[in-house]
Amino acid sequence: MSAVPSSDPDLRLPLLSSAEEPARKPEKGPVDVQKLTIDDMLQEHCGEFGTWQLRHFVLTCLAWALEAFHTMVMIFADREPEFRCLGPGCDEMAKSVCGFEPGSWVWVGGAGSSTVAQWGLVCGEKYKVGLVQAVFFGGCMIGAGTFGHLSDSMLGRKGSLTVVCLLNAVFGCLTALAPDYWTYLVLRLLTGFSTGGVGLCAFVLATEPVGSSKRGVAGMSTFYFFSTGIALLSGIAYIFPSWRELYIASSIPSILFLVIVLPFISESPRWYLVRGRINEAMTLMRTIAKSNGKHLPDGVVLALDEDVNESYVNEQSDKQGFAAKEAITGSVIDVIRSPVTRIRLVLAVAINFMCSVVYYGLSLNVVNLDTNLYLNVVLNAVAEMPAFTITAVLLDKFGRKPLTIGTLWFSSFFCFAGCLMGGAGIWKVVRMICGILGIFGMAGTYNLLFIYTAELFPTVVRNVALGCATQSAQMGAILAPFIVVMGGALPFAVFASCGFVGGLLAFYLPETLNRPLYDTITGMKQGEGGLSGV
Repeated sequence: MSAVPSSDPDLRLPLLSSAEEPARKPEKGPVDVQKLTIDDMLQEHCGEFGTWQLRHFVLTCLAWALEAFHTMVMIFADREPEFRCLGPGCDEMAKSVCGFEPGSWVWVGGAGSSTVAQWGLVCGEKYKVGLVQAVFFGGCMIGAGTFGHLSDSMLGRKGSLTVVCLLNAVFGCLTALAPDYWTYLVLRLLTGFSTGGVGLCAFVLATEPVGSSKRGVAGMSTFYFFSTGIALLSGIAYIFPSWRELYIASSIPSILFLVIVLPFISESPRWYLVRGRINEAMTLMRTIAKSNGKHLPDGVVLALDEDVNESYVNEQSDKQGFAAKEAITGSVIDVIRSPVTRIRLVLAVAINFMCSVVYYGLSLNVVNLDTNLYLNVVLNAVAEMPAFTITAVLLDKFGRKPLTIGTLWFSSFFCFAGCLMGGAGIWKVVRMICGILGIFGMAGTYNLLFIYTAELFPTVVRNVALGCATQSAQMGAILAPFIVVMGGALPFAVFASCGFVGGLLAFYLPETLNRPLYDTITGMKQGEGGLSGV
């Protein structure tokens, strides 16, 4: 029998080479996707501090100047103006109008020059000036905790910043219309409530998109805006000598910030991530990379610290991109529940409290110099700037922990020296110099503690923890005026003790230099090796 012809198509089909066979679609399977934390993505693909971060940082930190306006306006609005004698019963050389005959003197600038002149807050009523200051800082303490929680949860960083700036503008303008002292006090309480969240939200929003190696210097630089705001306020107060006009003039910038600046500020990618809004976070990271002249590959995706060890994600993500995850929230209860964050919170609260007592106490002592008030405020603000610069330069060289201890003890040393000096002759000048050097060191500490405290806690509870630290600082600010009232060498002795104890407590904090910003408490425990007490 003859062989079957090879031209038979039925027999030739199995012999076709693979190149001649129709292409087959590969079966769907898991897609290899690289998971990165935000710090890793910034470092490898987006840039740690490029054009985008610089623009975002500057715009966001303008809010610090607004906080300076609303906080330090009391120096000018609540000042005791000079007086002028009209006849017998008045002594031109006296430092107070107490005991003068009614009608024998008038306030220079009229009754509208300050709240003291408006409502007669002198002599037996002088305590009301201190009461307003204490109430304002009390409002700051409440507001810091409130907006610290809201910015970590439903409102976000940008949403909270929007709310506090709006409230500041409203309450500031209403304060100018206060008909009596007690209305004025209530409005200052409300202004303090909103002001307490301004610096907190602005700091976190400005520094969270910055890479870990640049975050320290960036965080330290935020306080230049606060000091600049104080200096600018002095000029505004000089132009508007009436306290009512001053409150309006110092509140208008908050309105301008809301209208002109805030629309160009983005939400924090870290907040998007912990809230499970992966798509928004990835979109923002691509924008950062593009603005910085970088390229973010399609094969990378953001993940929380505790998820970065997973190598694959299922291709069956939702049609809009990577599947949205369940939002992760945290509260102060979560901070206290974890041994790692609990110890850090207690130490951060105590150190911030003591630092604030010294900083605000020494600031009030400087204001007591018998010179031009406007010039004093400017010089006080300018004197803090070298401390910011030196601390920022040394921050990444020596680390957060050694610098915190060093600045606290530097200030403590000069405060202790000040309490040993007499109050007359050359020793009075030496004591003044000791006070300036003390506030120089504490200004650096106060600046450093913001970045240090922020790095000690994960994203999910960062603003809550920072809010608690800020609240403790406000308690120190409330206490400081009462310490200053003691007079003599005692205030310097108290300030020296606070600085020394604060330095001792800082020994128990961990170093955070070049450490990642963790997203969750679980991720922090894993990253820190599960060690408690650090």
